[in-house]
Amino acid sequence: MNPDWLTVVEGDAPLIVAFPHTGTDIPADIEPRMVSPWLARKDADWWVDRLYDFIGEMGVTTVRTGVSRSVIDVNRDPSGASLYPGMATTGLCPVETFDGEPLYRPGEEPDQAEIDRRRATWFDPYHDALTAQIERLRANGPVVLYDAHSIRSVVPRLFDGELPQFNIGDNGGVTCAPELSQAVEAACAVTGWTHVLNGRFKGGWTTRHYGRPAEGIHAIQMELADRGYMLDPDGEVSEANWPSPYEPARAETMRGHLRAILTACADFARKA
Repeated sequence: MNPDWLTVVEGDAPLIVAFPHTGTDIPADIEPRMVSPWLARKDADWWVDRLYDFIGEMGVTTVRTGVSRSVIDVNRDPSGASLYPGMATTGLCPVETFDGEPLYRPGEEPDQAEIDRRRATWFDPYHDALTAQIERLRANGPVVLYDAHSIRSVVPRLFDGELPQFNIGDNGGVTCAPELSQAVEAACAVTGWTHVLNGRFKGGWTTRHYGRPAEGIHAIQMELADRGYMLDPDGEVSEANWPSPYEPARAETMRGHLRAILTACADFARKA
């Protein structure tokens, strides 16, 4: 049985959608050490699991952690190595937000023993579940792992200007067959919205760790600029304007595009 913070829904399609950053839970023994609950949740991939909630109808398997990425980021290299050397990013147990604000009160940052404990408690079980689902579906043929993310359209510390709407990552063509990336790019192109392959976001640890196309495991990351389904902050980001509410009417067009993208992923796996 999975712990209550980990949600796994099994489907029969050759496609898994992972939600590593939609969680907002902060354990009671950790929250008092942090500067504020709002800062601790600020960088969540807001409403992404709701945005994709149609995928149950498609027979897609999902794996989601409810724990905030500020507690432990299950999409970071557990060794602590940076995914983007020389660029601003956050670590396995982040100590600052995307905007560089400290997450912990002075002297309350997690030490190595605490990081190891968090890894054993949350990181390892999440990836054990993901591995189990990949193995289950891989027994019947090739499988696609789609890592679902979103981020504010403008985060000056992380990237210049406004992020494209669809940011596809396959780590420079390493984590999946080129035909999969091409199919996802084509599905994005017909939307009329901006997209890029291997731009600022080339795929996190999940994509890079699991993507083994020669073995029939094709991993791809999708980082959405969240303006497609919610309002970006107007001016400086603050507790008063972030997160903005999920907007069902605004999101409906995006949901249609995502359905087409995921259909392309599943169709690729069935033909591979």
